[in-house]
Amino acid sequence: MGGTAGFAVVVFGALGGVVAYLAGVVGLRELRRMRRVGVPASALVRERALGPEDRSPSPRPLLQFETADGRVVEVFSPVPSTTRHPLPDGGYVPVRYDPADPRQVLVEGRERRRLEYAFMALGVAMVLLAIALAVAVF
Repeated sequence: MGGTAGFAVVVFGALGGVVAYLAGVVGLRELRRMRRVGVPASALVRERALGPEDRSPSPRPLLQFETADGRVVEVFSPVPSTTRHPLPDGGYVPVRYDPADPRQVLVEGRERRRLEYAFMALGVAMVLLAIALAVAVF
């Protein structure tokens, strides 16, 4: 598989790996930023009312909280409700919100760091695979 096709596979593999790695890095940086500057609040969990165009129930409920300046904000949860970590309707969860943009929310204890590290590991693996292919093909 040499020539143009091999070169294209190597380049796209390497670019995909770099993008995945950068997505993980940016995600981790955003988590650290929200932990540093985020304002703590308690959010009410509300199930989303389904419309006629909805095909299945939303796995991400709405979170409603009040900011320090008295505004009430309602956003979709950045994490889904799971059996291990349920977000029960009517319950409260601790959140951190960005004071500059209260729609940016972090649910405390459910940061999904493993997902960001997985993106980084996948990116590194893809770049290494692309390098190995380049050495083998060319």
